Amino acid sequence: MAMLATVAETQLTSKKDIVLSNWWSEQFARFTPFDVAQVLFFALIAGVIISLVYKKTYRGVLYNPSFSTTLILLTLVTSPVVMAIGSNVALSMGMVGALSIVRFRTAVKDPIDTAYMFWTITMGILIGTRSYIISLIVVALISAIMIGLSFVRMRTNENYLLVLHYDPAVEQEIDAELHRGVKSYRVRSKTITRAGAEMTVDLRLSQRADIVSHMLDIRGVYDATLVSVQGENAV
Repeated sequence: MAMLATVAETQLTSKKDIVLSNWWSEQFARFTPFDVAQVLFFALIAGVIISLVYKKTYRGVLYNPSFSTTLILLTLVTSPVVMAIGSNVALSMGMVGALSIVRFRTAVKDPIDTAYMFWTITMGILIGTRSYIISLIVVALISAIMIGLSFVRMRTNENYLLVLHYDPAVEQEIDAELHRGVKSYRVRSKTITRAGAEMTVDLRLSQRADIVSHMLDIRGVYDATLVSVQGENAV
C-alpha cells in the first residue's frame, strides 16, 4: 500500500509539473521576457522624446508637467497591449469593446494636446508590433517638424488679453502706452466703479512680459494680467 501511495504521489507531482511547464511555455510561446523588456524600453524612449518636444513647443501660459508624464505613460501602456493582442482577432475585438465603454472626464483645453495623445498612441502601436526602426524614424521626423513649426509660430504675433485695474485718472497714459507698445489692440470691456476701473484689451504682440511691466510702471495702475488666447478660448 505504501508503495502504491508513493507511486500515486509521484504521478500526481509529475502531472503538476507537466501542467506548469505547459502553462509556462504557452505564456511565452509568442514572446519572451526579453521581448517585453525591449518593447517597454523603446516605448520609454519614444515617450520621453514626445514629452520633451511637447515641453519645448508649449506656448501656453501655464505648463502642466503631469500631461508630459501622461504622454510617456500612454506610450508605455499602448505598446504591451498591442504586443499581447498580436494577430488574435478575438482579443482585439474584446479590447475595442472594452475601450468603447470608457468615458474620459478630463477636458482637453488645447486641440494640440489631443494631437500629442494620438502621437503617443501611434508610437505605442508601432513599437508594440516591434517595428523599432520605423518607430524611431517616425518619432524623429515628427519631432523635427513640431520643433520647426514652433519656431515659425514664435516669430508671429500671438493674441492676448490684457486685464488692467487702475485709477480712471490715468486712462490717457494707458492709451498712450498701448499706442506706443502694441501694433494693434481693441478694448473689449471697460468697467468703472467707485473703487477704480477695470479694462480688458484684446491685443497682438510677441513679447508678453514687456507690456505688463510697462503698464505697472504707470502710477495709478494697480495690477495687470496678461492671458494667452487660442482661438476664442483663453488658456
